[in-house]
Amino acid sequence: MLSRRDLMKLAGATLAAPAFRSVAWGAREDRRFPTPPLLPLTRPAPGVVEAELFASWAQVPVGGSTARLMTYNGAFPGPTLQLHEGEQVRLRFTNLLEEPTNLHFHGLRIPPTVDDPFRSIEPGESFVYEFGVPWDSAGTYWYHPHIHGHVATQLFAGLAGAIVVDSSRRRSRLRLSESHLVVLKDLALEGGGPAPHSIFDWMNGKEGPLLLANGALQPVLRTTRQSIRLRLLNASNARYYRIGIEDHPLLLVATDGGLIEAPVSLDELLLAPGERAEVLVPFARAGEFSLLNLPYDRGRGIGGMRGDRGGYMGGMHLGGSVATSVASPLLTVAADIDSRIVPLPRRLARVERLEASAARVARRLVLGMTMMGLEFTINRKTFDENRVDLHGREGEIEVWEIENPTGMDHPFHLHTYSFQVLSRAGAPEAFPAWKDVVNVRAGEVVRIAVPLRHFRGKTVYHCHIVEHEDRGMMGVLEV
Repeated sequence: MLSRRDLMKLAGATLAAPAFRSVAWGAREDRRFPTPPLLPLTRPAPGVVEAELFASWAQVPVGGSTARLMTYNGAFPGPTLQLHEGEQVRLRFTNLLEEPTNLHFHGLRIPPTVDDPFRSIEPGESFVYEFGVPWDSAGTYWYHPHIHGHVATQLFAGLAGAIVVDSSRRRSRLRLSESHLVVLKDLALEGGGPAPHSIFDWMNGKEGPLLLANGALQPVLRTTRQSIRLRLLNASNARYYRIGIEDHPLLLVATDGGLIEAPVSLDELLLAPGERAEVLVPFARAGEFSLLNLPYDRGRGIGGMRGDRGGYMGGMHLGGSVATSVASPLLTVAADIDSRIVPLPRRLARVERLEASAARVARRLVLGMTMMGLEFTINRKTFDENRVDLHGREGEIEVWEIENPTGMDHPFHLHTYSFQVLSRAGAPEAFPAWKDVVNVRAGEVVRIAVPLRHFRGKTVYHCHIVEHEDRGMMGVLEV
């Protein structure tokens, strides 16, 4: 756990102390923690919800100022789609941009014919997405564009919103903790709008100097409860968040696919692009505690790449390191706790344990990139929507071995089918959890178990540094 002394030493060493002090001790009235608006829903029949969503440019508040960004319904981040398990959803989406776009319901287990990455919604067109919210899917998800070649620029410009699925069953002990959604999104502005991509951004993945929580810069979250539940969403293009909170542990209660079996106490939590996590923070005392993004080195975009047969390829280091070298405050929690004792849950959910021995198919995916870093590959191939790279059969369990011989981390994302991590760098995973994004560190091999259940059709898997996805690090799976 980070003590105030350790935190201040770290902040001073990384030149972030002035920013930290301005949050910890400065005026707070203009730094209130905002909550993204809820998407208005209508209910024409029991168990049926309908909503309207549109993508357009809008002038929106950003970190105490304003900027012209791509938005959903004129909001940044986009409005939260709040659903319940078992509901039938009809979402009419309209594209008011000057370029094609679409929607990806990231993490929701819905048919690939609905969550279709190959669908293009042209400017001025509308499309109705209809799907059922699966049972046992309570958790934190999100929506964003997935039109190939435009994902990076549209996501960086602001197109992202959260999906929160509530359980149909009461989980009273978790409900006793005050719940807050935290959409983490970095941004770079130029001329009052999103800064354009440079060639190095396409190589490394674009990051921005503004680290925003729900569109606000270093806001203050006030609470009188002894524990809070943070639904954390990394909606950034390429930035990793290594999260710690001063003087307290983080109790992990849910990953991408929902609740885990029991809370896991962590000193820090790494969120790769696209990942979500839910944590409880039980406060031992009243006070002000900073949630920090701690330094993390995710590697190099050019150079230091091991070839398929071992050894390093090339000595070019264009663009340099993409390490996070500054401890940056994300938000401050001002806890004015009362005297009530909030019981923390010991058990959360039953999680099926997938075993490698149950798999009938084993696959090996090798992540790569060209010498100049202008294209990214899986098994030495760039993405082709007309080519099927993997053929699977509904109902079978497969084991995928994902190898990353490059010099930088790559977060691996699979649409439609949740998976479980079996091992990282040969070490077995500590507990079972449902995931749809797993970070594969430079030089690492990660093994996952993938149950191809419930759905047939064509979907995709890719790196969730979305610049790498747009530049070819994506493949097609047909079940």
